[in-house]
Amino acid sequence: MITTNTLPETLYSAGQVREIDRMAIEEHGFDGFDLMSKAAKFSFHILVKHAKEFNHIQVLCGSGNNAGDGYLLAAIASKRNISVEVFYLSEPYKLKGDAQKAYQHCITEGVPVHTYFHGALTHSTPNECVIVDALLGTGLNTEVKDLYREAINEINESSSPTLAIDIPSGLSADTGQALGTAVKASWTASFIALKLGLFTASGPVHAGEIFFDRLDIPIEIIEQQTAIATCLQLKTLLNAIPDRTKDSHKGQNGHTLIIGGDHGYGGAALMAAEATVRMGAGTVTLISHQEHCTASLTRCPEVMFKAINSAQQLKDLLPTADVIVIGPGLGQSAWSQSMLLTVLQHSGEKQTPTIFDADALNLLSQHADWIPKNQATGDHYIFTPHPGEAGRLLKQTTVEIQKNRFESIKQLQKEWQGHFLLKGSGSLLCHPDNTIQLCTYGNPGMASGGMGDVLSGIIGGLVSQGFNLKLSLALAVCLHAKAADLAAEKNGQRGLLASDLIAYARALLNRKLL
Repeated sequence: MITTNTLPETLYSAGQVREIDRMAIEEHGFDGFDLMSKAAKFSFHILVKHAKEFNHIQVLCGSGNNAGDGYLLAAIASKRNISVEVFYLSEPYKLKGDAQKAYQHCITEGVPVHTYFHGALTHSTPNECVIVDALLGTGLNTEVKDLYREAINEINESSSPTLAIDIPSGLSADTGQALGTAVKASWTASFIALKLGLFTASGPVHAGEIFFDRLDIPIEIIEQQTAIATCLQLKTLLNAIPDRTKDSHKGQNGHTLIIGGDHGYGGAALMAAEATVRMGAGTVTLISHQEHCTASLTRCPEVMFKAINSAQQLKDLLPTADVIVIGPGLGQSAWSQSMLLTVLQHSGEKQTPTIFDADALNLLSQHADWIPKNQATGDHYIFTPHPGEAGRLLKQTTVEIQKNRFESIKQLQKEWQGHFLLKGSGSLLCHPDNTIQLCTYGNPGMASGGMGDVLSGIIGGLVSQGFNLKLSLALAVCLHAKAADLAAEKNGQRGLLASDLIAYARALLNRKLL
């Protein structure tokens, strides 16, 4: 789970943050050294507040302004009579401008400054020493090599907690990829504006707990840059849905068709159907094979069950649907293909909201011509791939998808239209209006079978009630991930089941656990 204090909702690229910094200094009269000093003070405050019972600080400094932050933090610690030393990986005489000034101030305060060497870090019991990572800033775009790689690996091998200044060294500020290697920080102090890479891909693994300070730069300057993405807030999303009126009836809350559960895959479809009805859909019908009927009625008798064997049988039922969810346990058999093709023909003509998940996505990747790719028909579709499925849709590998998740989801939406969810750590959403959203909830316990099936059911249940697709997808993703956090908080991450999330998601939707 990404643990945060009060953070802005907007996310920016490294280049945008550098431009904000430049504008503040060159166009609005801010002093660069003063900004650096504020960053160092904020970082020191985090260290003192959150590191427990330490008696020594070791600061590792690189070559740019990130190093300047580190030198100033060391000077602050020394002035407060805290034992501190600096190890540099770039000769201080090479520092320029404010960073050189910061180094000189550090020397003036009497801080011991040494050349870094392998084995320089204190390998003490936890908390006796704290490491400060001021090696590489947000400008890194190539793989970490040589001495820097060695230093980062030594930081990670140490038992000491680590504070990363601005961003964990080695982590791409734009993609969240570890560039060869990256510091695994206990805390990250981020400044001016939040960087994209802290919140998706490997970012949450390396950032630890994130703290933020704008350094007193006015929000008006920051907002001159258009944010690339926004972080979703569950409470905000819940406030966007109305309460039910006292005269509400099931006909007003929609009929959802869940299509899936090929031979041997009934569980996925059953979980999706149960999640849909628990979200408040008026009526839910599960379309599957007869062999799954008893299990469905036993598990959730409120879900109607229809055994469908032919495309014609499905065609007769589709006009009754307000929303269709297809994919959970669908398989890729002849039956599976006929179900998907029939749904596409109907929803393309009638504009019925349709959620594609799991094998529906895999089949689409093999039969791209089955779906019309134009804006007029795409707005009523929701696609929910994980990185592997996304790779198949784009004819790429999973590694290529994960290399730049922001670019991947933009490409998915451009090629396939509709609303897209790219699942994974820091799930991303992209919509027909080109907005990108990011979910900061969730935890590693969600790495188990059936999670996506439950999510597709949650989405269907919300769309069924008449909420627009953008809101429904965003709310569903947050409900699902936050439910997983609550379930893991109670009983731990290991052994977390997809079906465990349904009751928590329902309680969250009804504002019972906020």
